[in-house]
Amino acid sequence: MSEPAYHPRELLITSIARLAKGARHAAAGAQSAVPGSGLFLAQQWAAEARERPMQVTVLGSSKFYPFTDGGRELFDMAGQGRLDVFFLSGGQIDGFGNSNLVGIGDYPNVKVRFPGSFGSAYLFYVVRRVILFREEHSRRVFVPKVDFISTPGASPPNVYRPGGPVALITPLCLFSFNRECARFTLESIHEGHTLEEVLDNTGFEFDRPQQVPTTAPPTPHDLSLMREIIAPKIADAYPSFARDMWGYEPEAA
Repeated sequence: MSEPAYHPRELLITSIARLAKGARHAAAGAQSAVPGSGLFLAQQWAAEARERPMQVTVLGSSKFYPFTDGGRELFDMAGQGRLDVFFLSGGQIDGFGNSNLVGIGDYPNVKVRFPGSFGSAYLFYVVRRVILFREEHSRRVFVPKVDFISTPGASPPNVYRPGGPVALITPLCLFSFNRECARFTLESIHEGHTLEEVLDNTGFEFDRPQQVPTTAPPTPHDLSLMREIIAPKIADAYPSFARDMWGYEPEAA
């Protein structure tokens, strides 16, 4: 099998852009270079198609974070239903869509400590489309049951919850998430990987079609956009990523 003409992360970026398509306002974190790049690609698609403009906010960016009061204004917008897409992750994620950002072990005596879940649970409830993203696909990450629930994937029927997870994307595959039954479905497997690989490295059960399709690759035009337009655009927020991924040097701009 010949090597694909794109970097595996370019496939992830393109897949994320498809998930974010149609959003009015989407945001990514200061350490979320792949999701952030995907949002800018979706924004570029919308501009080329002359569709409704898409606002992209990147936490910590001098160019793409218009707020002046820390994260408070972004949280206010999310609570008002004005943030359509956001990305979250976790040290552990289980088959119910729960994410653990606290630690591994019996709380509070955890063996491994994660960064914490400040704000994550709130955004998990109010952002319409939360996309879970991890660049490690292993059984230590994707577990049958998380040790601590930082962000619950689903809520009881009597709980008002306009937002929540819609998908999980990893270096191996793309899952969709059904909030009603709190269960993942395998939507596609990335080129170069197999169903057996996904099964071997996933600790939770999931649904899948009889024939799992291959994730659609980026088009030559998508690759040109990423390498020529997105790379310099993200260099403000993710300079190391722009340099390592596409060889773009921000200081030369």
